[in-house]
Amino acid sequence: MTRKSCARGTSSHSASVPHRLDSPHRATNGELLPEEEFWHNHQKWLEEQGYMLRSRYKPDWTPSWKGTNKKYWQCEDGQSILVPHLLDATRISDGQMVVLKRILTTQHPYEVEISRLFSEEPLASDPRNHCVSILDVLKVEDESDMVILVMPLLRRYDSPRFETVGEALDFFQQIFEGLQFMHQHQVAHRDCMNLNIMMDPKPLYPEMYHPRVIDWSRDMRRPAKHFSRTTHPTRYYFIDFGLSRKYNADEGQPREPPIQGGDKSVPEFQRSSEPCDPFPTDIYYIGNLIREDFLQKLCGVEFMKPLVEDMVADDPTNRPTIDNVLARFRQIHASVGHRKRRSRLADQRESVARQARRNVKHAFIAIGHIIASHPAVPTV
Repeated sequence: MTRKSCARGTSSHSASVPHRLDSPHRATNGELLPEEEFWHNHQKWLEEQGYMLRSRYKPDWTPSWKGTNKKYWQCEDGQSILVPHLLDATRISDGQMVVLKRILTTQHPYEVEISRLFSEEPLASDPRNHCVSILDVLKVEDESDMVILVMPLLRRYDSPRFETVGEALDFFQQIFEGLQFMHQHQVAHRDCMNLNIMMDPKPLYPEMYHPRVIDWSRDMRRPAKHFSRTTHPTRYYFIDFGLSRKYNADEGQPREPPIQGGDKSVPEFQRSSEPCDPFPTDIYYIGNLIREDFLQKLCGVEFMKPLVEDMVADDPTNRPTIDNVLARFRQIHASVGHRKRRSRLADQRESVARQARRNVKHAFIAIGHIIASHPAVPTV
C-alpha cells in the first residue's frame, strides 16, 4: 500500500456515486484493482473489528459471474472501488451500512479530533449539529499513522432530486444551521462544497440500496424504491473534515493560507497567496453551492438570489456572517407563501411541453399531500 493511495478524494462518501447497470464503470474485467489490495489484505482484521466487507474482498472470493452469461458489472461482487481510501461495509452487530475512510494522521492531523468533537456529548445530541457522526475509530495495526474512521453510509444531498420549493427551504435551513453550529464552536470547515454535504438516506430508502450502484437494490436485482422528502423528511450532514480547523477565540481573527478544496472558484484564493480568514470562505462555499446547484439549474428559488449574491461577494469582508445569513434566511422563509412552498422546482432545461406535463402531474401530487396533511416544508 502506497502513501499515494490515501490521498484526499472529493468526498468522504464518494462510494455513493451512481452509474449505469448496463455498462461498465471501469475498464476492467471485474478483477480486484491495485487500489483494492489494502481492503482485501485487511478484510479478516476488519471482520474481527466488527465490520464485514462485501464478498469481493474476502480471501476466498470467486467471482459470481464466472461460468455464467452475466457481465461482471451486472453482479453485486463486480462493483469495484471508486476512491482508494473509501469503502462501504456492514456493521456486524446490527447490519447497519457504513463507510470506512482511512486517513493518514500526519497529513490530516485534525480530522479525528474535530470529527470526534461533534460526535461526542454534549454536542452530538444538539439538534443544530449537522456534522456526520463518527461511529468508530480503528487504528490500523501495521501502519503507524493510519486510522480508519467508521461513519454511517450517506447519500449525495440532491439524489433523488428536490421536487418542491418547500423541500429546498428545508435543505437551506439545515445547512445554514449546521454551518452556524460549527462556526459557533470556532470550527471552519474549509471545504463545504456540494460533494461534502450529504443526507441520511434511510427515511427515503427504508430498504436501502447497493452502496456502489445506488439506484439499485442491495442485491442488484431490481431498481431501488424511494419516497419523497415531503412525505419522509431527512437530515443533511457536513462530511470530510480533512481540511477543517478549530480556532481559539481568544487568539483573535484566524488567518490561514489558501488551500484548494473541491470548489476551486474562491475569489480570495485567485488573487493572492496571503493568509485570510477561513470563516468568510465557508460562507462563499455554501453560497456558491446554492448558486450553482439551485439558482443556475432550477426554477422556483429566485427569492434566494439577493442573499446568495452577498454570500459570494468577491471581497470576503463584504460577506455576511453565518448569524446574519441565518437571520436573513428566516425572514425570506417567512415571506414565502404556502402555495409557493408546494410549487414544483422545475429544471431550467425542460421544454415547454415537458414542463406542462410535469406541472399537471405535480398538481395532483400536491393535492394528495394537502389531503394527507403533509407540511409544505418537511421537517425531521
